[in-house]
Amino acid sequence: MNRRDLIKLVGVITGGSMIGGQFFLSGCNAGGKAAGGAFNEANLALLNEIGETILPATATPGAKAANVAEFMRILVTDCYNQGDQEAFIKGISEIDVVSNKMHKNDFIKCTPEQRTEILVSLEKEAKEYNHKVWEADKPEREKFKEEKRPYNFVATPKHYYTMMRQLTIAGFLNSEIAAKEIMEYLPVPGKFDGAYPYKKGDKAFY
Repeated sequence: MNRRDLIKLVGVITGGSMIGGQFFLSGCNAGGKAAGGAFNEANLALLNEIGETILPATATPGAKAANVAEFMRILVTDCYNQGDQEAFIKGISEIDVVSNKMHKNDFIKCTPEQRTEILVSLEKEAKEYNHKVWEADKPEREKFKEEKRPYNFVATPKHYYTMMRQLTIAGFLNSEIAAKEIMEYLPVPGKFDGAYPYKKGDKAFY
């Protein structure tokens, strides 16, 4: 799966464009300097547990086995601008604030059922927050569009949970585990065959 297809798929699944996608696609650095030492061992472990709650292991490995936290570290550090980096990093701490309000425990100490409840609550919160941000940004966004400078527009950061969910999905789909165990992996692909026989339930090609 190439980067363009990955970004499109993440957008379809999460209902919005992938944050930092333009930099991930081009291989450029976004220039943010906020990441610093935020991705320590404890935070990476937390992000893997959040990812595992979003994409848990079933008959196939989940997000934790794919080490999506490392993917998050690289994407946030290299492809997020300053504002998005700050929002994501603040969100790492905010997860435990929400978790303690709901279950009087840090996220990593909660049961799988409690973790799911926390993320369902954050998903609802993120949807409402992102809608408000979109509406607030609309005048400035339209201004850049009218001036034919849409790529100079810098959006207000979305909710941190949206970022975590997008990066979990992107990191998992971009992993070796997804390529070899979830999808049909062809290390040396041949010619395109639009009439290749396919049965319902067959793996998608990577």
